[in-house]
Amino acid sequence: MELDFKAAAERLSNTVKRTPLEYNESLSLKYNAEIYLKREDLQIVRSYKLRGAYNMISTLSQEEMKRGVVCASAGNHAQGVAYSCKKLNIKGVIFMPEITPRQKIQQTEMFGGSNIEIILVGDTFDDCMKEALIYTAAHQMVFVPPFDNIKVIEGQGTVGLEVYEDLPDAEVIIMPIGGGGLASGVGSFFRNINPDIRLVGVEPEGAPSMNQALTNGCPVTLDYIDRFVDGAAVKRVGNLTFEYCSELLNDMLLIPEGKICTTILKLYNEDAIVVEPAGALAVASLDQLKDSIAGKKVVCIVSGGNNDIERMQEIKEKSLLFEGLKHYFIVRFPQRPGALKSFVNNVLGPHDDITRFEFIKKTNRENGPALVGIELQQPSDYDALKQRMADFKFEVLDLNKDQMLFEYLV
Repeated sequence: MELDFKAAAERLSNTVKRTPLEYNESLSLKYNAEIYLKREDLQIVRSYKLRGAYNMISTLSQEEMKRGVVCASAGNHAQGVAYSCKKLNIKGVIFMPEITPRQKIQQTEMFGGSNIEIILVGDTFDDCMKEALIYTAAHQMVFVPPFDNIKVIEGQGTVGLEVYEDLPDAEVIIMPIGGGGLASGVGSFFRNINPDIRLVGVEPEGAPSMNQALTNGCPVTLDYIDRFVDGAAVKRVGNLTFEYCSELLNDMLLIPEGKICTTILKLYNEDAIVVEPAGALAVASLDQLKDSIAGKKVVCIVSGGNNDIERMQEIKEKSLLFEGLKHYFIVRFPQRPGALKSFVNNVLGPHDDITRFEFIKKTNRENGPALVGIELQQPSDYDALKQRMADFKFEVLDLNKDQMLFEYLV
């Protein structure tokens, strides 16, 4: 089936907000390019997902609408389906992973009202999806896929249509990828009107499902994913979206979760933009692309802004660890009087700050091993800190370099 983005845009015209394409001066100066942000975080449901959900549901027959719809989602697709159900006055059953942030559940309830029912099940999106499909078949309802559907892809592609209308000479489009629906739609739109445009897909390092699919030549199911970037944490991309992305993408990048967190904080502190982890992916990729985008007109799609304020401490922690500004150690204090005082007075630098301290053996305080978290002012302060530890005879184990112990103790 051929994608008709103009028809989709017409269907969405009375439902979806046309989001701004904003020139970002600070990013443009930093990367010596014209950087524009497509602000889908300002969409009605604070993500682009409404576009695909509504486009598909609005094309169902009256008989299908009467039976109702089912979806599985980590949050944003759920909100899009919920809003669509209320708008079209049909019943919707929404399956969400049990680990979905409470903020996204509450938003889904708000957008869907009495038209929807929410069922929490499974630890990942993929577990949730299996249960949703079983329910759909048992109740003879219509399943609304989050990405692997031609009408969903078509709806997401209207993001590209709006970008083109605002900036027809864009040269690079950077798109976050979870299941691949946004990249498939936006990529298809731009490739058809400009064969030379550069299309960049971006995934979190801990959930590289499209990257692995492209490497293997077909979709693969990952054994494990890091769920932190919940809006893009998918174990397996769709067959349809894989076909599109394998033909469309010029580049496929992986971004460390810590880098994503740093980007979230910078966008908030410098531009007052609140993004969720998946929404920061495109901007977070600019460091990897800086040499190749100089002098270009670059569009970063900010895909969503559903960030739970309760996650901010975790985001800050991951950012500090990634930037080399926070380190955790197991410190074995020497069997001598005043060892702890010596550590504070002689080992810590003038700008070092202890952010966590606890003896591991509760019955061996003052001279037993302790878990110590230290925040530095500059990453370069680390070597001097380690040297002072050695000079004053403190035995230390750097937990940042031992992932298993880090996860167990920190």
